[in-house]
Amino acid sequence: MPLPLLVLLAAPLTAAPLQAPEAPASAVPEQTPPAHVSPVTQVAPAAGTRDDLQAEKENYEESLVAWALKEQDRVAEPAPEGKVLEEVLVSTEEVVAESDPYPDFLNIFHVRTREEVVRREVLLQSGQPYSTALADETARNLRGLRLFSVVRLVPVKGRVPGTVALLVVTKDLWSLRLNSDFSAVGSLLQYLRLQGTEQNFLGRGKKLAVDFTLRLDTLSLGQSYTDPRVLGSRWSLAESAALIIGRESGQAEGSRGSLSVSRPLYSLSTPWSTSTSVAWNVETNRVYRGADIWQLPFPDGPAVPYVYETEEVAGGVSYTRSYGLRYKWNVGGTLGAYHYAYDPPAASMLSDAQLDWFRRNYLPRAEDAGYASLSLRAFEARYEVLRDVDSYALSEDFQMGHSASVTVRYAPSIFGSVSHFAELGVAARYRFRLGDALTTASAAAAIRRQLGEGAGWSNRRWATELWQASPKVLGGRFVARGLLDVNIDDLFDRVTLLGGGNGLRGARVDAYSGKRLLLFNVEYRTAPLVVRTVHLGGVLFFDSGSAFNDRPDMVHTVGVGLRLLFPQFNVLPFRLDFGYVLNDDRPPVGSRFSIAGGQLTDLRPGFLDSPL
Repeated sequence: MPLPLLVLLAAPLTAAPLQAPEAPASAVPEQTPPAHVSPVTQVAPAAGTRDDLQAEKENYEESLVAWALKEQDRVAEPAPEGKVLEEVLVSTEEVVAESDPYPDFLNIFHVRTREEVVRREVLLQSGQPYSTALADETARNLRGLRLFSVVRLVPVKGRVPGTVALLVVTKDLWSLRLNSDFSAVGSLLQYLRLQGTEQNFLGRGKKLAVDFTLRLDTLSLGQSYTDPRVLGSRWSLAESAALIIGRESGQAEGSRGSLSVSRPLYSLSTPWSTSTSVAWNVETNRVYRGADIWQLPFPDGPAVPYVYETEEVAGGVSYTRSYGLRYKWNVGGTLGAYHYAYDPPAASMLSDAQLDWFRRNYLPRAEDAGYASLSLRAFEARYEVLRDVDSYALSEDFQMGHSASVTVRYAPSIFGSVSHFAELGVAARYRFRLGDALTTASAAAAIRRQLGEGAGWSNRRWATELWQASPKVLGGRFVARGLLDVNIDDLFDRVTLLGGGNGLRGARVDAYSGKRLLLFNVEYRTAPLVVRTVHLGGVLFFDSGSAFNDRPDMVHTVGVGLRLLFPQFNVLPFRLDFGYVLNDDRPPVGSRFSIAGGQLTDLRPGFLDSPL
């Protein structure tokens, strides 16, 4: 396998989710992208200085800034604020530059991002005073396109005395690529998604993809198209569709897909946004523990296989009004409807007693509902940039201060009394930085009140997480995370499976189950060894976790790992970990390895960000 393809197996993917409650299957904790936002604009040293030459050796991004300053024959402006912006300059580096350890003929297969794609995201106007805040927003827009491994905005001295120019420095990510997301423990490949993608079609920022997803029981083939700027406007379009095929039968078992059109809040000064979406998912769900379908312990007879048919369709339209600049208030409303149906397959041949027991204890509840919701989100538009937290050479951007949201949803009895309910969801996060240390505290809670017939409380859930990255210690960092997720009276019977690469490294795959989760992860991540831009780092870790229903029974593991980053192709590193169980059964040596993309602490319940 060519080296770039091997490396790209580490690139995480995010698929457009069905707008529905969490899937009741075993993929918990859910993976969500980190809450990284826009960078603080940084001023680079003037090209040609001794400091700059040292930076070229030590820092991947600084060497690109030095290259761009030399290319444009400019010098950095240390005090640009308020000076008249003379012009905007753009320097876009090839994926494979002279300093990169790959043959430059690879650039033949990559169309470099067109300059107009970069310029259309620039929020500063020539002839107007220079604004650092607008430069920061420009960088956020460019990073959000996911076309670049590096985005740096550097104010430089203008040709006319007393003016300033803005130099936008970008380096493309390889766009014709085999993106992937996967999870393997020992010889068991639990999940593999391969996406053949041209994510920068003709250098215009459009994404075309064909998808292949392999699970233990099914494979799916599909396609997707994403256009973040339809016809150069602020509107975006995304669609996807896939056919699901059973691996054992070789027959089609269902399909999934989505379509959305939206106008997002593309800057802090954007006054409104809107979106319309529809999604569907029709498939057979088989819940596995390790390599085998989970056999549920029916008390009065043979075990019941955890298998059921799923039919989900959802759609909605939303509008958001945004207020403020430093302290943001976003007020939104949504009208939507969904149809959820779940039933054991006819081929399961379950008795009436088994069916009744399965539905009452494990099967998600079927539900049809139309609803209206109101939401309020408040956050502080303040951002910091760090390195060597989750990535290595590349800037990582964090929204600081508070972020809080409240959502109220009401479903009238238009589909029957069982669909008559009201729900409340709240989420909050606070992030602060002390020196080079970063701390994030998050919490979320949700509850439903059934109205009319069978009135009562249900879907009570709350979760909290504390995440900490230490200052530099011997060049590396300690990163620690504590997570507690509690479900009570869950109508959708979500189950957590823990063990292996999903949070408890070294344990048997999905060895522990329950509707609640308590998990601690502590890592020491070394500084990387850099060889011709390839970044290789080590990890020492301690994991402690329990998936439980009543009381946690903590299992402890320790281990070592490797992290590998190729910044031309990936933003987050590839990880390989080996763990050892301290206080419970130990799997065979080969099953103690776990391989995946991104950092383990990025695996967290999506509920913490979107409780409804």
